[in-house]
Amino acid sequence: MARIYLVDDHQLLRDMLRAVLEVDGHEIVGEAATPTVAVTDIQRLAPDVVLLDLNLGPRSGLEVLAELQRRQLGAPVLVVSMSEQPRDLAQAMDLGAAGYVRKGSSREELRQAIDRVLAGSRHLAPAEAEMVRLGRSLAESDPAALSPRERQIAVMVCRGASSAEIGAQLHLSPKTVDTYRSRLMAKLGLSDVPALVRWAVREGLVGLDER
Repeated sequence: MARIYLVDDHQLLRDMLRAVLEVDGHEIVGEAATPTVAVTDIQRLAPDVVLLDLNLGPRSGLEVLAELQRRQLGAPVLVVSMSEQPRDLAQAMDLGAAGYVRKGSSREELRQAIDRVLAGSRHLAPAEAEMVRLGRSLAESDPAALSPRERQIAVMVCRGASSAEIGAQLHLSPKTVDTYRSRLMAKLGLSDVPALVRWAVREGLVGLDER
């Protein structure tokens, strides 16, 4: 049986998953409601598999996936979520998720998904596989996609660099940097730097420890 770590912002859901999984003989080695705690625990506890919700209150489970990938932590992650957003699911799989199970699925499907993930396979039903394809297609045609220069400046802003510091490194005037910054924020539909940081973490551009 497996050592499992739970990431969900609802205590009741974590308690229900714990009860179901322990009946099947699995050991729940830890749980968390936030990305920061989850990543720290996963690195320390090295579970066999992580069950991850994508909606963690104001945060996102995509942050967990991005950080696990950045730190090269090999724990397979099975997304267990209500999210049916194609872009979220596509991004989760591109960030290394091993599978997806909708909340409300049968206990048997969850059991099969865990078994497949533990065996090194992926678990993705045909409907979810189609969502992944749709999400990737939407991302490729997204007019809000940032240019390489905009992504570079976004990362530097998230790391606390001022417009003058960014300009000095990139040989741009501070005014030009401000223009890039305003444009990329508008493209992403974000209004402040904390929101930009959360986006950058989800994208895997910066780590949780760089916030």
